[in-house]
Amino acid sequence: MSYSTEELHQLDKEYYLPTFKRYPLAFKKGKGARLWDMEGNEYIDALAGIAVNNVGHSHPKVVKAIQDQAENLIHISNFYLSEPQMVLAKKLAELSGLKRVFFGNSGAEAAEGAIKIARKYASKNGRGGTIISMKNAFHGRTMATLAATGKKAMMNGFDPIPEGFCHIPFNDINLVKEKVNQDVAAIMLEPIQGEGGIIPAEEKFLKELRAFCDREGIVLIFDEVQCGIGRTGKMFAFEHYEIRPDVMTLAKGLGGGVPIGAVLASEKVGGAIDWGDHGTTFGGNPLACAAALATLEAIEEENLMETATENGLWFREKIIKATTEYPEIKGIRGEGLMLGVVLSVESKPIVATMMKHKVLANATAENVVRIVPPLNISRDDLQVVIDVLLQSIKENRK
Repeated sequence: MSYSTEELHQLDKEYYLPTFKRYPLAFKKGKGARLWDMEGNEYIDALAGIAVNNVGHSHPKVVKAIQDQAENLIHISNFYLSEPQMVLAKKLAELSGLKRVFFGNSGAEAAEGAIKIARKYASKNGRGGTIISMKNAFHGRTMATLAATGKKAMMNGFDPIPEGFCHIPFNDINLVKEKVNQDVAAIMLEPIQGEGGIIPAEEKFLKELRAFCDREGIVLIFDEVQCGIGRTGKMFAFEHYEIRPDVMTLAKGLGGGVPIGAVLASEKVGGAIDWGDHGTTFGGNPLACAAALATLEAIEEENLMETATENGLWFREKIIKATTEYPEIKGIRGEGLMLGVVLSVESKPIVATMMKHKVLANATAENVVRIVPPLNISRDDLQVVIDVLLQSIKENRK
């Protein structure tokens, strides 16, 4: 049975928890950087499932890995080992330099694991469990990650919110130093804030923060759920800063569209976890791990990090040149193909107009258009994204 877009939206209103403000679309098929809706209309996808489909939709290598794995083994529980899980753990450890890996199902679950690891390490070293995180951040929508995110609008109605979190302005090393005492276990941040408007950390801030955490014996956690897995032109965003966190969270782009999260830790910090301290039923299942391995291999074999760097620079230059004709554009931020076009006007109407012109993007932080397409999107398609963005700005002028 095949449904129309209208019929699916009616089912959504009738049966689904009303937590998403849906766009008036429903999709049936994807290939590369293209999507087709239920009626066969074609779209260029510059959102990629919110920085998830880093190798595009239905990448043949990922599809083949999923098919092959599904024919053999999908789930066994973590009482037992599987080859895909162990090979993926080894691969991520070698790529990151963080030798301990734990797999979950999402970015929020990875963040929860990172918080637990940091607190257990702190407990064993005579420190309290407070986590310092950054204002304007996003770490997930579980109760603990809501508390870590710290946005009042997201926490409204969910009291009591878990305690033990403190929030300070991004890039303020002096305030970090003021807030740290014996009760602080860790400092948690995104090297590039995603939902907050594509805001990179300052290099000086991160390098001073790394040195400070080393001196104080505090765990440094990087949330790379959105900025990791080649998105910024490096496998991990921390590589741009020539430092390494003690703990890192991954998800989104890791599985090529299949749900998987990971928390990675140094041997020193990860070694604080004891038998029975943490667990998961579905995390690290063979199917998800096989998809993740294929995704990482595709990124490396097709030089997608280099492509993301080159196309990101090209995109930025095009947008900067357009500012003379489009004064609504105030700048562009980000690295690789994790880009935010900053506007002087609200971004939601712009994104809605782009959608009418068959280009998918995202509005975030009120005045930012987020561009996070597949890393293998063609330059021709990126040119269409730019043309449609500019046209949509023009159409929204009053």
